[in-house]
Amino acid sequence: MIKELIVVEGKNDAHAVRQALGEVDIIWTEGYGLTKKKLDYIEEMAKRNGVIVFTDPDTVGEQIRNRIRTQVPQVKHVYLTRKVATKLGDIGVENAARQEIRRAFAHIQQEQEILVENFTIEDLFSVGIVGSMRANEYRIALGRKLGIGDSNAKQFLHRLNRFGISRELFFQAIEEVKHGERS
Repeated sequence: MIKELIVVEGKNDAHAVRQALGEVDIIWTEGYGLTKKKLDYIEEMAKRNGVIVFTDPDTVGEQIRNRIRTQVPQVKHVYLTRKVATKLGDIGVENAARQEIRRAFAHIQQEQEILVENFTIEDLFSVGIVGSMRANEYRIALGRKLGIGDSNAKQFLHRLNRFGISRELFFQAIEEVKHGERS
């Protein structure tokens, strides 16, 4: 059972999360209309029980995530890929299947207090997730497998380092992705 407060963007997202995870504590930001009062509440809850941010895998979702991260750096993060969160051209948590939401919560990420650069852009080039014909496909599959979402190469590199993904886990996952063991 998840004890932390889960932050989503809207009421439909909250409903989808509860269908997937059961009775969990949720607050929604009402999109980008995240108020100072709600930010203060999120900060207080982070001190008490912890907070998990679970926003849509789009630009607004990332902006909301960053606003929260700025005021409450100790929050945890959960990501969906755009593919599993898209239905009829609409991107959002509410569009993801229950099993995809559960899968995402199996990979809760915590930012590292001290950022250690485990990876460089050269590492990403060396395995073909930057600069190759299949780079985007590999980043999407790898982001899903590692629970860091899909993104461009620069953001992907930043997330690998920010969440302290180990080199061992990364290289194991890239081998599985390249050999068709996408899950």
